[in-house]
This record gives sequence, structure tokens and C-alpha cells, in this order.
Amino acid sequence: MQKHTIFEGILERGMVGIVRAGSPDAAVQIAEACIAGGITALEVAFTTPDTLGVLRTLRERHGHEVLLGAGTVLDTETARAAILAGAQFIISPGVNVETIALCQRYQVLAMPGAMTPTEIVTALQAGADIVKVFPAEMFGPAYIKALRAPLPQAPLMPTGGVTVENLHAWFASGAVAVGIGSSLSGPGATGDYAAVTARAQAFVAQLALIRTAKSSG
Repeated sequence: MQKHTIFEGILERGMVGIVRAGSPDAAVQIAEACIAGGITALEVAFTTPDTLGVLRTLRERHGHEVLLGAGTVLDTETARAAILAGAQFIISPGVNVETIALCQRYQVLAMPGAMTPTEIVTALQAGADIVKVFPAEMFGPAYIKALRAPLPQAPLMPTGGVTVENLHAWFASGAVAVGIGSSLSGPGATGDYAAVTARAQAFVAQLALIRTAKSSG
């Protein structure tokens, strides 16, 4: 699948579910619960045991129906391993220009984390496709709007603090997509995967309402 197709797929879905768990099995079950609820762009964090195995399992099961990426990627070695395991996008908590370059070499989306205008511009100059604004909950949707004033060309994906209740505010502020963590997958920590599916359905339904209102407004 070409990189531009992945980029368009992220924008179309609008949400990337973050899968982080204490075991590979739990990670797979959380991912499956998200998929069952309609969230089909997923980041498997490298803080999860056997992240590469989780990526391979999900890729084998779902092919290209699910957009699958790796998160908490700190270096090029980890990024390359994730790409070989089936990751279509690489998400990092910070800006690592070597990792961004590697992603561009293999036509994989580079989604580094940044917070300040300087970091965002550095990421874009290095070839970032989408900039993950993290930790977004520290400043809220108003910060995304403020960043968009001098940087309207920057595709920003706030991550951290995104909930069903404030989803509208993030998109109204100019986000192209959002990363969703514990407010989506939190119940998975206690094995309540049905609740994860229910939360995914709630996010999908809310985004549909937001987009309907925007198109009719």
C-alpha cells in the first residue's frame, strides 16, 4: 500500500487508537475490541511486551483492512523492525530526524511527537507526514488552534486527553486526526474488552456526528 494511501486513510478515519498492554495477548484483545467497535487505525506501543509479535498477528488477521502502526519508537533500529513486522506508520514521543528519514526511505508514514512550534517545524523540515502534538492534555484544544495560526500547513494530531466529550473541540481547533489512549482502551487493563468495543463505538458515532454537522453547516 502506497504511503499517500495510508495518509489519506488516517485522515479519513480521523482517529488512531493506542494499544498499550502488559502482555501480548492482552494487546491483541484490546486491538480486536477497538476494531470490533469501528476504530481501524491502531498504534501498538513499544512499551507492550513482544510488540513485533502483536503487529505480525494483527497484520496476518486483518491484512490492509486495518491501518497498523508502531508507537513509542525511539530509534531507527526499532522503526525498521516494526516496518518489517507490518507497521505502516511510525509514531514517536519526540522528534528523531534519523527515524523520520528512515520512514521516508521505506515510504512509511512518519508521525513524530512534538509540542513547541520549533519542534513542529523541525519535524516538518525533516519530512514528518503528521505531527503528533504530545502531551496535548497539558494545554487543550486551544493550543492546537494557537499553533495553527502561524503553522496552518502543519497536519497536527493531538494525543493525550482526548475523550468522546471533547472530541469536537479538538477537530474544531484544526486537528487532522486524534490519538486516543486510556479513554478508549482503559477497560482492557482489567480484561473488560466489551467495554473497549463500546467506547470505540461511542468515538466513531461522535466523529460521525461532528462530520455531519460540519458538512451541513
